[in-house]
Amino acid sequence: MIEQNSIIKTMPPDTRLPPLSALRAFEATVRHGSVSRAARELHLTDGAVSRAVRELEGDLGFDLFQRSSRAVLPTPTAQVLAEDVAGALDRLRTALARARRTAGPGRPLVLSCEPTLLIRWLIPRLAQLQAAVGGERELRLVSAGGVVHFERDGIDLAIRRNDFALADDVLAEPFVNEHIGPVCRADVAATLGLQPGIPLQGVLLHTATRPGAWDTWAALAGTPLQPTRAIRFEHFYQSLQAAVAGAGVAIGPLALVADDLASGVLCAPRGFVADGSCYQLMAPRAAEGGDSAFHTVLAWLRAACEELPATSPPTVGKRPQSPKRSTKAPAPGRI
Repeated sequence: MIEQNSIIKTMPPDTRLPPLSALRAFEATVRHGSVSRAARELHLTDGAVSRAVRELEGDLGFDLFQRSSRAVLPTPTAQVLAEDVAGALDRLRTALARARRTAGPGRPLVLSCEPTLLIRWLIPRLAQLQAAVGGERELRLVSAGGVVHFERDGIDLAIRRNDFALADDVLAEPFVNEHIGPVCRADVAATLGLQPGIPLQGVLLHTATRPGAWDTWAALAGTPLQPTRAIRFEHFYQSLQAAVAGAGVAIGPLALVADDLASGVLCAPRGFVADGSCYQLMAPRAAEGGDSAFHTVLAWLRAACEELPATSPPTVGKRPQSPKRSTKAPAPGRI
């Protein structure tokens, strides 16, 4: 009788990694305890985050959350895994940031900017900014607001309003003071009256990103508000576009409406007042003595802001003249 030897094959361990997008969605969902908040952080839809988490569960072969109609609760295994994933993501971000810093001057320059300022002021001047940076270096723009995570998100420079506290390792230099005022189409302005101190009526356009903007302006300008009604928008650029369409009167930060004022699309019947805030250019403090891009972009921003129109009220119905181009460097005290 011939014995037949049995051959037992040992399967190698599964070393495949899930998609990075699924890991990020999972970690953010556990950290926030909410799919919606994770989606806002990652700039995704709720459905996209849910699908990414389901994909990870399918890859692992077990559930990571206990789901109900009101909440998603991570399992004990998911809690431990989320901590490990968070640590791995932090190490990966640090490694990528280190690689970017040592890649040399030819690598892309990533500039993060608040969405409305990016859309209405920076992008129309993108060619000039690229020329200042240099044609040999690609300029990449990122739309974001609030606290900047430079290493985590691969950001070199950021433009923000100074409405939040800065970490000790962040360098920030102001480049223009904020001025705000009512803006609307000339035909709408003709119904409002121009006399200072008279209550401002009409349809007032509000924005969730600065819910107190109208009250701030009213207090600074000494002008009561008597709106006939109010329309609320999620973002500044939406309220400003509504003003362009003639839907009412919006609060317009000067830099955000400069081009519309110059072209006559909008007017500022009550002028502008300084609200005490400013826009600033930010970077990791380690960049202060290294990459010259910070100082190059800062100088360009200050020079570009010298061309903003005057803050005094224009005549309603008269097409304003385009601001004259300045040829001198701005003095630090004028920002």
